[in-house]
Amino acid sequence: MTSTDTQRAIDAVWRIESPRIIAGLARMVRDVGIAEDLAQDALVAALEQWPQSGVPDNPGAWLMAAAKHRAIDHFRRNARLERKHEELGREMEEKEMAVPDFAAALDDNVGDDLLRLVFISCHPVLPSEGRVALTLRLLGGLTTEEIARAFLVPEPTVAQRIVRAKRTLAEKHVPFEVPRGEELAARLSSVLAVIYLIFNEGYAATAGDDWLRPALCEDALRLGRILAELAPQEPEVHGLVALMEIQASRARARVDESGAPILLLEQNRAGWDQLLIRRGLAALAQARSLGPVAQGSYVLQAEIAACHARARTAEETDWPRIVTLYEALSQIAPSPVIDLNRAVAVSMAFGPAAGLEAVDALTAEGALENYHLLPSVRGDLLKKLGRLEEARAEFERAAALTRNARERQLLLGRAGACVADATPSDSE
Repeated sequence: MTSTDTQRAIDAVWRIESPRIIAGLARMVRDVGIAEDLAQDALVAALEQWPQSGVPDNPGAWLMAAAKHRAIDHFRRNARLERKHEELGREMEEKEMAVPDFAAALDDNVGDDLLRLVFISCHPVLPSEGRVALTLRLLGGLTTEEIARAFLVPEPTVAQRIVRAKRTLAEKHVPFEVPRGEELAARLSSVLAVIYLIFNEGYAATAGDDWLRPALCEDALRLGRILAELAPQEPEVHGLVALMEIQASRARARVDESGAPILLLEQNRAGWDQLLIRRGLAALAQARSLGPVAQGSYVLQAEIAACHARARTAEETDWPRIVTLYEALSQIAPSPVIDLNRAVAVSMAFGPAAGLEAVDALTAEGALENYHLLPSVRGDLLKKLGRLEEARAEFERAAALTRNARERQLLLGRAGACVADATPSDSE
């Protein structure tokens, strides 16, 4: 394996394993800032050793072991630590002996380290923006740049939120535990938002060479299912689980053999995972059974996803109902992104001209000026209307805005198709 291959392997392992490593360390040291620093130290050790020794058979366990040893060293060499820190160091060593298999420790359902870390990151002592940003950083393994793109805010703003959040958690000595009762209900909305953003990053990566990051989707689904067990009377929890299950059902059909994206209307629906669809529809039914209050944003989005899941072909999709659902969604959770999705549904239900009118209204508002899907959608509608030169320009603009290599390639290909369609053939 070349040094470049090793570097790529380390990057991939870190993306997958860092949330679990940080969560496990946070349980031990009770400080997410220190936990992240220790995990980074283990990553540095891997960067130094793996190019010579090779990537170990179980790289996640190697990183966790290295991080644990650094945690013990951290407490031993700090002369200012008081007796309780010395006791914590001994407790850590005892736990390491009692649970030598770190992966097995993560199998505990309700007592899940990742779930605890979500609730710590979403603690009420933090502002809402800090809760989401910190959890995406620690559990999603996202960079500040990726988080900034998810929120459509400047990168320095996200970096400041993360630093302040970690400092506040340390100063307030937030316990590493899953809340119960009323406290659990009060913190659910922030946790749900975090889990869904993690899922979305796995479902359509904002940056990098891959369109999908399945590990993030799996982590989000796992956390969502655990939450559904912890809060069985919360319709929005079941709504989010339903939404993620149905969205995840399309994973295999969303890319071709080379990993290139396949858009929803072009997917082979025979490749959709029917087990996940059934699970999603069951979760949606559970949300509905909880009464008329079950009309939160995640339940409505799950209803939209269910419209697609039930349609055997793209042509059979109930687009007028989807338009209605997006209108209801925009009433309870106003967002220009929701308005853009509604415009797409309008174009499918009532024609591309109607959709373009809605998109142009969003363009005039300027809220999505740097959001690559706005010119992408506009390019698609212009192409359907035969305005190929304008469509080409929109696809190229979208390609310039996206940070995902696969998506950029797709958009440039669509721009090129506009040029080819506009060029008369020799026989004409």
